Amino acid sequence: MALSIFKSRRRWIYGALFLTLAFVEVLVALFVRDAFVRPYLGDVLIVILLCCFIRTLFPKGTQFLALHVFLFASVVEVGQYFNYAAWLGLDSIPFFHVLLGSTFSAADLVCYAVGCGVFFAVENVVLSFLEKKPTA
Repeated sequence: MALSIFKSRRRWIYGALFLTLAFVEVLVALFVRDAFVRPYLGDVLIVILLCCFIRTLFPKGTQFLALHVFLFASVVEVGQYFNYAAWLGLDSIPFFHVLLGSTFSAADLVCYAVGCGVFFAVENVVLSFLEKKPTA
């Protein structure tokens, strides 16, 4: 019973998490100027935000969503190493400069892995807890 209730509300739960994380990311981008939260925690949160967004659209999709998001984020990061925004002619447009990024960092790859690992672990712990919970 509890699992079926979770499944029927899954889009709303992930949607609420997505909106909350998006709000936090905007606050971090606008107001935080430090050496940890913005560069590291922000990268951890952005992949969790992407996972929640995709789960909002496809709540019963692949169980390897976190891996797919990690691979996507890694491709974007490696693209920064090769300056792909300039190849696309988008590096002079501020919106795309921020969206696509401009600086490669191996530490970002670690942050993406941590964020995707957190999403995968939390999602699977919640699902396994709800599946094992006895119904009355």
